[in-house]
Amino acid sequence: MALQIHHNLASRELYGLLLTKLDREGSQVTSRLGVAAEAIEVEPDLDIHRLALDHWPLHYLVCDEVQFYTVEQCDQIARCVDELAVDVFAFGLITDFRGLLFDGTKRMLEVADERVPMQVEARCWCGSRATHNARIVNGTITYEGETVVVGDTAVADGEQPLFGDVVRYELLCRRHYTRGELGS
Repeated sequence: MALQIHHNLASRELYGLLLTKLDREGSQVTSRLGVAAEAIEVEPDLDIHRLALDHWPLHYLVCDEVQFYTVEQCDQIARCVDELAVDVFAFGLITDFRGLLFDGTKRMLEVADERVPMQVEARCWCGSRATHNARIVNGTITYEGETVVVGDTAVADGEQPLFGDVVRYELLCRRHYTRGELGS
């Protein structure tokens, strides 16, 4: 959705920036469908309001993986809207693998003018609406550990790591997340 909005606005000759943090492919926004676009990597010390001023005039910001942004960066995004009249489209997960709000998400929910759920609902392996992003380490759901561990969503079961653990994420309904049940 972030890529689509950025493309649509840019094709209307509007000028904007695409930002991301911890995308699995680095300084770009990628889609599992194979589409990608170069993006500005949001480092912890990046002042997004200053970035917008440095690229003025600016019509929009598309912010991907906003759950990983700092609270200060979320406030800077709000300043872009309030002081510069820049449209902002922010995308990210609501909760982490433990079912807790990310700091960036929490702040975005607090300062956002509106929240629009994605039109395409994610589904658990059982067909129910997926509400949890489970972290699977070596084939088992884990509920403890660092909040941010970048993994893959497409690691094949049984794949053996060369070094360390195989970490992947799977969308699950609350029932299967709570029970620790993965589809076969």
